[in-house]
Amino acid sequence: MRQRPAPAALPAPALLQLMWLASPALPVGGFSYSEGLEAAVDHGHVTNEAQARQWLLGQLALVLGRADGPLVASAWRAWDRHDAARVTELNDWFIHTRESSELRQQAEQMGRSLTDWLRQRRPDDARVATLAALAPAPTWPVAFALAAAVTGAPLREALLAFGFGWCENMVQAAIKAVPLGQSAGQRLLSALADALPATVDAAIDTATRGDAGRFGFTPMLAILSARHEAQYSRLFRS
Repeated sequence: MRQRPAPAALPAPALLQLMWLASPALPVGGFSYSEGLEAAVDHGHVTNEAQARQWLLGQLALVLGRADGPLVASAWRAWDRHDAARVTELNDWFIHTRESSELRQQAEQMGRSLTDWLRQRRPDDARVATLAALAPAPTWPVAFALAAAVTGAPLREALLAFGFGWCENMVQAAIKAVPLGQSAGQRLLSALADALPATVDAAIDTATRGDAGRFGFTPMLAILSARHEAQYSRLFRS
């Protein structure tokens, strides 16, 4: 296995900005979504801590490792050189690979919200104007890639922040939907955090090899998300 060089210490401002981006307090509404987990609970696929752990670890590997993570990495690099054509291409890819209406709505709503947040903080950054102009909307991973790029943090740390934010939101969704206790939630978060660095490294390697290795194909998640759109009673928007 290829050895990665020891990273330099991350400057405090960049570290704090990444913590901010990963925080549930970021006003993008990430806590509103279960990304299919609530439907998995409703249909009996996830009924306890062990099943929630298996489900979320699988989703981490299949979604963040193969699709969302590589996309953020590619978008981060495109934003670094302000390649508007490449950013548009990546945004289009993400929109067209959402396999249900609610997953697409989530991507667009969170993307718009983060764009508004960036616009207030960096009104003179031309890249923010490029992000806001994406049609039909800027998507969450593409917007996050810009928000992470402007911190000055390296790519791997940016992806760790992206992944940990997802992990924390999904654990909170599991606590509410399964339901689970806080101690079980902390065990889930620990398992996801342990798996996250390898998932991020795989995502970076995939992005480095080009677009061919990136793919969004999670049939069970797509089916459950589509069912969730018509679920009789639900806590989450997706």
